[in-house]
Amino acid sequence: MNFKFVHNNLNVLNLAKSLVFYQEALGLKEVRRMEKEDFTLVFLGDGQTPHKLELTHLHARSEAYNLGENEFHIAFTVDDFDAAYALHKKMGCICYENKAMGIYFIADPDGYWLEILPDGRG
Repeated sequence: MNFKFVHNNLNVLNLAKSLVFYQEALGLKEVRRMEKEDFTLVFLGDGQTPHKLELTHLHARSEAYNLGENEFHIAFTVDDFDAAYALHKKMGCICYENKAMGIYFIADPDGYWLEILPDGRG
């Protein structure tokens, strides 16, 4: 058997707000959408790898998701770490920094943490 990563899923409360965030903060673009009566799935890609981020919006959901202790994250590498840091600082989405390790985390509109690493550190 040969398993391959395909996508990660995050449930989001406000799809439009999340799409703007992921485009602005990480340059992810919508590559596929599935509209159903009760939910919408939007797959985002980075244009460089086959891996996708699936955002699920449950239409009837109006309360924030319970992320528990939020001890999970998705990591991204970036070719210009300093420029990315400046962008995320300006956006006000940096939620944790570990300067000794040379990494930081940003939080999306639903509170999911996303790790930012310099290229070559993934």
